[in-house]
Amino acid sequence: MPEGPELHLASRFVNEACGGLVFGGCVEKSPISRNPEVPFESSAYRISASARGKELRLTLSPLPGAQPPQEPLALVFRFGMSGSFQLVPRDMLPPHAHLRFYTAPPGPRLALCFVDIRRFGHWDLGGEWQPGRGPCVLLEYEQFRENVLQNLADKAFDRPICEALLDQRFFNGIGNYLRAEILYRSAEPGADPEPEDQGQAAEPRPAGVVPLSVQGSGPVGGQRLRAGDRGGGLCCLSSLAAVLWHARHELPPGPAWPHHLVPGGSWTSGTQRGKVPQEEIQGTAAGS
Repeated sequence: MPEGPELHLASRFVNEACGGLVFGGCVEKSPISRNPEVPFESSAYRISASARGKELRLTLSPLPGAQPPQEPLALVFRFGMSGSFQLVPRDMLPPHAHLRFYTAPPGPRLALCFVDIRRFGHWDLGGEWQPGRGPCVLLEYEQFRENVLQNLADKAFDRPICEALLDQRFFNGIGNYLRAEILYRSAEPGADPEPEDQGQAAEPRPAGVVPLSVQGSGPVGGQRLRAGDRGGGLCCLSSLAAVLWHARHELPPGPAWPHHLVPGGSWTSGTQRGKVPQEEIQGTAAGS
């Protein structure tokens, strides 16, 4: 699932790949997409992008003299499970290209596509960041840190840190794989509530963790999670058990564990959802 670094890299890709291109015509939406139509048409416009946490803003800016006269339009994208941007030849559109921006002649006939295989991605007109999301952990570090420190009394910080890290009010841009990396690199017990000295814990750690995450943002999902197992030498763990296993620590179940993790059983739906096999919680690899 794309997280803060992927959104940031996507914005850089759009700016670098489309910086010298002129787009024209209507914005074309796939008929199967449930997202809104984009009422924008211009004979010549440019595209730029910026990212904030798990959101990306795309700005369409008409060039002087372009027809019909049009104000700039901004769209805010959330990538869902599989969203991305691709720049491709106009006659070679990829499957699941749900929003398409075409270049204007006489330049190369290209299309900038928002591709979303699983169709969980979304875009909104108007260009406003989603209300309720905190500052970006990558690009707004000082504001991010201040927001966390000012809200330490919030009940979100009474929960285990592995759950608190996913609260986008405070950690906008953090998802499952970044959470696993942060817990591993910081050697912070993931099943424990936030440390008592929260001010000290919040001060140096994010600044050191975030750049490392950006540098290694290529592999995502399972590949990233398996890379985190190198410290304990474990086989690949499932779901939240993998997040909670870090820095060679065993994490026996207890009252501080997330409420939906129960020893015994496997990941299933319904009332049994979230159960983790006992050996995955307490086990070690052979010879470790």
